Order: sequence, then C-alpha cells, then structure tokens
Amino acid sequence: MPKIISVHSFRGGTGKSNTTANLATLIAAEGYRVGVIDTDIQSPGIHVLFGLDDDAMKYSLNDYIWGRCDIKDTAYDVTAHLTDSALKGQVLVIPKGRVYLVPSSIKAGDIARVLREGYDVGLLNDGFHRLIEALQLDVLMIDTHPGLNEETLLSLAICDALVIILRPDQQDYQGTSVTVEIARQLEVPNMMLVVNKVPPTFDFGEVRASIEQTYHCTVAAVLPHSDEMMTLQSSGVFVLRYPDHPITKALKQVAHTLLET
Repeated sequence: MPKIISVHSFRGGTGKSNTTANLATLIAAEGYRVGVIDTDIQSPGIHVLFGLDDDAMKYSLNDYIWGRCDIKDTAYDVTAHLTDSALKGQVLVIPKGRVYLVPSSIKAGDIARVLREGYDVGLLNDGFHRLIEALQLDVLMIDTHPGLNEETLLSLAICDALVIILRPDQQDYQGTSVTVEIARQLEVPNMMLVVNKVPPTFDFGEVRASIEQTYHCTVAAVLPHSDEMMTLQSSGVFVLRYPDHPITKALKQVAHTLLET
C-alpha cells in the first residue's frame, strides 16, 4: 500500500525542503519508488536540491492545477541528478529506487497568478492519487507550504505520516503547538517531530525530552547545526555528499521509522 508522507513546518527557514529531499533520497536508496511534490507554490525551491534546472521544466504543478496538462506530465525523474551529486561526495550512495519530482513554477508571473487568483485545492487531492497510480509509487512525499493554509490542511488530512520540522526557537515552539493540535483534530495516523539546526552547546537529550514532554509527540531526530550543510548551499542532497555525517545517520533512522510506520 503506497504511503503519503507530509513534511511541514509552521515557519520558513527550518530546513523543511532539505529534510524532504534527504528523506526521499534515503527511502529511494532502499529500493523504493518515491515521488516528491512541491506544494509550496508561493515560494518553490526544492527543485534546486535535486539539480533540476528551470529550463528543463516543460510543465510544473502550476500547469496541472490550471488544466494545461495531466499530473504525470509534471513529474521528472531526478534519479540521474542524484547519481551526479553522489559522484561529488566522499562515498557513493546511489539510490537503488527512483525519485520523481513534481516542481512548482519559479516564474514570477506564475507565482503572482497564484497569489492573485488562487486555485482549486481539490485538484491536488486528485493529483496526488493519480500520480501514485501513474508512476506506481511506493511513497509520495509532500513538501508543504509553511504555516497553515488550505493546501496544507489538505496534505495533513490525507497523509499517512506527518513530519514536523522545528528549530529550538520560541516562535517555532508556539507555531508547532498549533500544527500538532490541528493534526490531532484531523486524526493524522502518525506524527513525529524533527528538531533541526540545534546549536552544539545544547544538551540534545534535554532538548528531546523537553519537546516530547511539551507536545506529547515523538521526537524522531535532533539534528545539529552543520557548517557542511551551510557550505553546501542547497547545491545538492546532503546525505549523498556526506554519507557518514551524524545528520545523515540520524535521517536514516527517521527514514526507517517512516517506512516501518
């Protein structure tokens, strides 16, 4: 049975898209067919991580929601880009499965149209399931828009698992509490937290215990702030460039937990 996994954060800048790309790659490395869909239509960017050039996007998610094409026409097999990225790393970790990306348009006019006119969010629900069927996906990962809007609520309502990314920051803590409460009201079957960009001076065990006690929700990983991640500047998928890094090891555990859920 295919799984739908939503990756969300209440605020921007948490590393949500990076986490989505890394988890998708790690799941594909286990031999699964993974789809990644960028529903952050107002501020897209995950395509950069997968090395998909703007000029290579004949169709995007925008074209689907505006009736210009079928959802399967917006999906690009980015597995080869991941292989190229791995070749630049210290050790080759090439996905055995496949990764397909549905990007949102980066064109200013398309983004302005979404902001001005909106779109039928119901089309996304149909599109998710049609994409799973057309590409025979084992896992569909939804990179959501930060905060809570109509499409985010949809992705929470239909997902089999929800990964919420937050930083050790008071604004993130408050926003996450809202997301967790809404996810519970929507009866999301499986929910976990990933605490990202934690300063090395923090006690990671205390961070985990405090957050689990606050939200009554499992913390799947506490990820340190990483100079290597900052240096990479979204020019590739981190787990391929740094296969032995502590962040990679922690994300592998998150990926395994998601597959077992």
